[in-house]
Amino acid sequence: MAQAPTHALPSYLNAEHLGPWGIYLQQVDRVTPYLGNLARWVETLKRPKRALIVDVPIEMDDGRIAHFEGYRVQHNVSRGPGKGGVRFHQDVTLSEVMALSAWMSIKNAAVNLPYGGAKGGIRVDPHTLSKSELERMTRRYTSEIGVIIGPSKDIPAPDVNTNAQIMAWMMDTYSMNSGSTATGVVTGKPISLGGSLGRVDATGRGVFVVGCEAARDKNVPVAGARVTVQGFGNVGGTAARLFHEAGAKVIAVQDHTGAIQNLKGLDVPALLAHVAAHGGVGGFAGAQPMDPADFWTVETEFLIPAALENQINESNAAKIRAKIVVEGANGPTTPAADDILHDNGVYLVPDVLANAGGVTVSYFEWVQDFSSFFWSEDEINQRLERLMREAYAAIAHMAREHKVSLRTAAFIVACSRILQAREVRGLYP
Repeated sequence: MAQAPTHALPSYLNAEHLGPWGIYLQQVDRVTPYLGNLARWVETLKRPKRALIVDVPIEMDDGRIAHFEGYRVQHNVSRGPGKGGVRFHQDVTLSEVMALSAWMSIKNAAVNLPYGGAKGGIRVDPHTLSKSELERMTRRYTSEIGVIIGPSKDIPAPDVNTNAQIMAWMMDTYSMNSGSTATGVVTGKPISLGGSLGRVDATGRGVFVVGCEAARDKNVPVAGARVTVQGFGNVGGTAARLFHEAGAKVIAVQDHTGAIQNLKGLDVPALLAHVAAHGGVGGFAGAQPMDPADFWTVETEFLIPAALENQINESNAAKIRAKIVVEGANGPTTPAADDILHDNGVYLVPDVLANAGGVTVSYFEWVQDFSSFFWSEDEINQRLERLMREAYAAIAHMAREHKVSLRTAAFIVACSRILQAREVRGLYP
């Protein structure tokens, strides 16, 4: 087995406080022994190709000049243009954006999309801005990162606290600056600007599809199965609805407003309506409130963490009584918790596979924009489901072959694809 080289950390990182990037590095180290001769290229994965930090100054409604930190990181573009979202959040850091861009590299390669990995963000609480301030900030940020994005270079998309409207402003700004309408510069756009049907439900649908594939491998019937969901936004809500329609029982849900349970099965359509009206699951009449800490101990066939990162950790992993965990969120399970779940026989479908439905339909949107030919929602869903099943099958085969977890298998598949591309392209000049 080839010996992997070791290099010093880049000087802009603090070894004592690596943040999310440190978790990603641990994951790469775990997969390195399985890379064979490609291990000589592994340092490629341990540093981003390009990281841009920009100042985003705007005039506030009251006349003040405010400055915000903006980032766009392109982790790897060996297999194609960068692809990844833009998040607006007060806790955005360079380490976080670097890690998210790297996970996008892995995710895109794992499902064999012709993309590299990228991510962007602005360090701001968007809820403190008026709509006009938000628009000015978005447009200024787009202008500042405009030198490195483009339909064939790097294609942003929605992420935390960003949506179709933000993408419309980004698309318009880039188009105005480049002198022609470039619908393919972002995905997740409104339908009227070249957005794709099926994009809203895509991530949750992908969670459901690979969850069903995992259930078949583990001889767990979906009809009648119990499901618990953490986070009941777009991803968790869609996954819950599809499991409910397939005959499963959603018995417990947790979000930022509290935790609820009904062991006979929640009325998912009614719960979705309640969340739309009240902003969370708290106070839903068709369930009993429960201690949020007890949510993790509920006996269930499927557990779907679809909220934030680091939710399953050393403190609660041993308490989890699920047969299958399907990660709807990015990074919900820490490496230490991964090991605990694996040792306890819990079958975990990792985020880089499970929640890749969103970027898959983003790819379909990008292709449609280039061709100016658009598919129906049924066609989109069929293509999505086929691609997700193929990706799951390839990763599950790798897991069986090497007797490793699905996460390690996904990283073996993805890292091998990235480094093969790196190797055959060679180094320039």
